[in-house]
Amino acid sequence: MSSIDPTARVEDGAILGDEVSIGPFCTVGPNVTIGAGTKLIGHVNVTGHTTIGDGCTIHPFVSLGGAPQSTGYKGEPTTLSIGNACTIRENVTMNTGTVGGGGATRVGDRGFFMAGSHVGHDCIVGSDVIFANAATLGGHCEIGDFTFIGGMTVLQQFTRVGPQVMIGGMTGLRNHVIPYALANGIYAKLSGLNIVGMRRRKFTKERLRIVRAFYDELFHSAGPLAERLERVRPRTADDPAIAEIIGFIDDIKGRGGRGQRVALCMAREGGASVNDDDDA
Repeated sequence: MSSIDPTARVEDGAILGDEVSIGPFCTVGPNVTIGAGTKLIGHVNVTGHTTIGDGCTIHPFVSLGGAPQSTGYKGEPTTLSIGNACTIRENVTMNTGTVGGGGATRVGDRGFFMAGSHVGHDCIVGSDVIFANAATLGGHCEIGDFTFIGGMTVLQQFTRVGPQVMIGGMTGLRNHVIPYALANGIYAKLSGLNIVGMRRRKFTKERLRIVRAFYDELFHSAGPLAERLERVRPRTADDPAIAEIIGFIDDIKGRGGRGQRVALCMAREGGASVNDDDDA
C-alpha cells in the first residue's frame, strides 16, 4: 500500500507503485507514474507526462515534469522519464521535452542530483551520474554514464559529454567533451584524463598508459586536428576506451550535417571543428 499524507494532492489518473510515500504538501498530476518504493519527502511537485522509477528519493521543493523552457513549446504532451534509485535533492528542476527535440527528456538510473541542479528539455542523461549544486543543462544536452558535473557549472544547449567525464565547478561548457576526460575553466578546456574515475572503473596501469599516450598524440601533437585524428585512428584496436573516444568524435562529425555544432572541447582555449582543416 502507498502512503499519502492528508495534505498532499494526488490527481485521479496518477499511478503509484507499491509502498510509494507521498509526503506533506506534495502535488502529483494525473499523467504521472511513480515506481515502487519511491519517496516524495514533502513539498514536491510532479506534473506533466512524467514517469519516475523504483526506489527514488525526492527532497522538498523539487519540480519534475514542468513545461520546457522553450518559446516554441505550445503545450504538446511531451514526456520526462527518470530511472530507478535516483536521489534528487532540494530545488532540483527537470523539464519535459519538446516536439522539435524528439518529445522526451530522459534520465537514467542511480543519479545523484544535488540542490538546485537542472535538467533542461530534451536532455538525455545516463546512469550513475552526479550533478553537484546548481549544475545546469541547457536543452538537448547528452550526458554519458558515470559523469560528474561540478557545482555552478553550465552546459550550453546541444552540448554532448561522453561517459566517465569529470567537469570542474564553475565551468562554462559550450563544446563537446570526449569520454574519460577532465574539463574545467570559465570557457572549458580539457586538462587531461579522468584517471581517478578510470581507476574506479578498474582500468589497469597498462590500460591507463595506452590511453594516455593516445590522448597526448591526439591533443598535443603537431598538425591540424583532423590530421591528428586520422593519425591515431589505427589505435582503436589498442583499447576499447580509444575506440569509444574516436567513435564519439565520428558521431559528432556526422551530426554536423544536421545543423548541430561540431566543436570539441580542446586542450587549450577554444574549440576545434572536426570537419575543418585547422584548429580555429
